[in-house]
Amino acid sequence: MSKRSSANIRKLVLDVLKPHSPTLPEFAAKLGAVPGVSGANVTLIEIDKDTETVKVTVEGELDYGKIRAVIEEWGGVIHSVDEVSTGSFKSGDSSSKEKRSRLRTQEDKD
Repeated sequence: MSKRSSANIRKLVLDVLKPHSPTLPEFAAKLGAVPGVSGANVTLIEIDKDTETVKVTVEGELDYGKIRAVIEEWGGVIHSVDEVSTGSFKSGDSSSKEKRSRLRTQEDKD
């Protein structure tokens, strides 16, 4: 992925298959430590004998390649990219603009 195309990614939602180890808190902490990530959420979707399917949500000024590398480093595989949000928000301003945009969209539906 080129630097330009990943420069404006603000949110990623990923479907990931990972081994039982690392634990969810360890996995989330590792993702949260990636440069540019301001928050990480890992939700258990399904558990199998040897693996876990998790929904990973990361927000910030994201580099998809770095996030993918950390997931793979810990034995995970990205099954799908389920959501991508992009934009050129000012630092600290993205959530309020996104909320206003969602609110306007919801008001238009009502």
